Amino acid sequence: MAGKRVAQVAAGPPGLATDLRKPAATTLWQAIGRQLRHPTGVAGHVAGRAMLLANRRANALAVEALEIGPYDDILELGFGPGQAIELMAALAPFATICGIDRSPVMFEQARTRNARAIRAGRVALRQGRFDDLPLPAASVDKVLAVNVVYFWTDPVRVMTEVARVIRPGGLVSIYATHASAMRRWKFAGAETHRLYDADALAAVALEAGFGAHAMEIQTVRAAPGVPGLIAKIRKH
Repeated sequence: MAGKRVAQVAAGPPGLATDLRKPAATTLWQAIGRQLRHPTGVAGHVAGRAMLLANRRANALAVEALEIGPYDDILELGFGPGQAIELMAALAPFATICGIDRSPVMFEQARTRNARAIRAGRVALRQGRFDDLPLPAASVDKVLAVNVVYFWTDPVRVMTEVARVIRPGGLVSIYATHASAMRRWKFAGAETHRLYDADALAAVALEAGFGAHAMEIQTVRAAPGVPGLIAKIRKH
């Protein structure tokens, strides 16, 4: 599991350019991939609504893995439409739930979904970068990232930032659909998605300074026939 090998994204099928009907379809799949990576405009709003359904079980599994207590301050990287933020706010009523996302469309959807908790000062959402988190060192107890690790340009740098902001003893929960499933999905191309198996996830955490002894990666089923990975990583 701790081997430092990076999962490779499968290339498209041979002979793609010889079929005149395929380039337009490929462009459509690429556009979907770009919207999942960074939702914008009307299509981004549609993508956000789709995420509520597609990520429901993944969010539930990854939040459960965080072992949230009522006083745990939590950070979510890539909160999307705010579904997991809502779940975590209910589990930690005496703490602060912070979310960072690059997309203004997702920011608006998540802000609407969590309006009451935001007004109460229990949820704080920000637009920003994952590789330069706007948080002090050792300021959160738990960190969540669901279906977003594919989009990190420099995943080691992001995880290094996670290591900086999480308190000693804190727990990170990362969910990613397994590379073996995502290779079958036309929208998950190399230009938008970095694919992961368990070894690749472990390698990123190890290079960022987390110890192998503090890491557990399990295979789950987020949907029928779709294997997923949950990495639980504790900072010591």
